[in-house]
Amino acid sequence: MEIYVGNLAYATTDDGLKAAFAQFGEVTAVRVVTDRMTGRSKGFGFVTMPDAAQAQAAIDALNAHELDGRTLRVNESQPKPRDDRGGFGGGRGGFGGGRNGFGGGRGGFGDRGPRRESRW
Repeated sequence: MEIYVGNLAYATTDDGLKAAFAQFGEVTAVRVVTDRMTGRSKGFGFVTMPDAAQAQAAIDALNAHELDGRTLRVNESQPKPRDDRGGFGGGRGGFGGGRNGFGGGRGGFGDRGPRRESRW
């Protein structure tokens, strides 16, 4: 079971998060999500525990529990919704660019249209 852990302190590491969950059973993966540019924690992460009963025990015990000075929000991870329509993320026709999107590409607001020759 994959578990979402929110409201993490910026100082919380993968090892610290693993230690908190290992009290309740086997932990196969831990990932504190970090910003690509700065390397700083985004304040949430994911823990994978293969045994559903142990994972549920960890969720029950650690939700609203304090770790590194912050009160955790812990629950079963939900799959990320898929948006094939583009949207703000910039796929085809989305606000972030791509074809016919507001950020540019062919026909979007960022597109200046056909080039005109100067009269001078």
